[in-house]
Amino acid sequence: RHGKSMLFHSTPVKSESLEDLWENLSLKPANTPQVNISASLSRRVINEVWQEQTIARLLQLVDLPLLESLLEHHEIRPQLPQPRKGTGYVITSNYLDREILKAFSDSQTDEWLSAAIDCLEYLPDHVVVDISRNLPDQPDKADTWKLLLFENIGRYYSQKKEPLLSHASEIHSGIAELLVNGKMEQSLEAVQLYLKLLDSQVREEFRRLLYFMAVAAHNSELKLQKESDNRMVVKRTFSKAIINNKTLSRGKTDLLILFLVDHQKDVLKIPGTLHKMVSDKLLALQKGQDPSKITGYTFCQKLDERDYRSNTEKTTKDELLSLLKAIDEDSKLSDKERKRLLGQFHSSNPSIFMQYFGDRVTNMCV
Repeated sequence: RHGKSMLFHSTPVKSESLEDLWENLSLKPANTPQVNISASLSRRVINEVWQEQTIARLLQLVDLPLLESLLEHHEIRPQLPQPRKGTGYVITSNYLDREILKAFSDSQTDEWLSAAIDCLEYLPDHVVVDISRNLPDQPDKADTWKLLLFENIGRYYSQKKEPLLSHASEIHSGIAELLVNGKMEQSLEAVQLYLKLLDSQVREEFRRLLYFMAVAAHNSELKLQKESDNRMVVKRTFSKAIINNKTLSRGKTDLLILFLVDHQKDVLKIPGTLHKMVSDKLLALQKGQDPSKITGYTFCQKLDERDYRSNTEKTTKDELLSLLKAIDEDSKLSDKERKRLLGQFHSSNPSIFMQYFGDRVTNMCV
């Protein structure tokens, strides 16, 4: 996957990019381009259509003052341990410890342990080594080891400088406002769209951590702290690692974090609306149609010049007839005032005047 889309870069894009298929984004339509496109689309074009439509739909749900803030974010690629391939490579003890933990996780039916061990892939080697060499040797020590896992994972993420959801921080406020106003369905879709824009590796790290947070928060059998609810402990421990937005109030941050935890099973799904928008756009590209006319969303109705003129004339005529009827039927007007107004109307719009009064026009003293 491409971590960053080339769609919004100011520099020219090489062949087979979305900009080769139309002159501008559909957010800023250009004149109808002449496009020649093959039956199959490149992976780059498909990825760019996904990003374009995701942003377009997100802008419908969340009021964002600057589009650039949504697009310009740094790639965060965690350095995962990768064994060297080829003959004669050395398997280090760190790699071996990680493999031991993975094997232990695969052998477990305990959802809590599996979720926690999956998160260890993003922790430093020395922490993983300490954990792997303290594996429980007896079943009755499982809870102690779970607390040790939670402590180590929590310590690592509490010290993490860059939050996982660091891009387009203005969107945090928009989603929080939706939550405050009780618009849960819109909030969920906005979160799904926002997370869709994450770099693939960051998205995977976020998925694992959020899954672990949800399991730990809703597990009633293991108490993380004696005098606190598990949800609150999870929120306090991992909040800054998820969102550390200085412009967002503490209350809204907490609301957003708890919403993510409580809807962990749904927040990383792709909204059906987005699927439809992307499908329509790709189909238009395959057929060689002007993609700017297939946006998948509508801020206003698009009309060609002939329809626009026709609608304008009809609307104007209807309003003038309505005005004439109001003058004719207004019982509060004196005969003199009515005659004056009708005379003004006749002098400026005689055809509409005659259409309205029909056979009565001969009786009108204008």
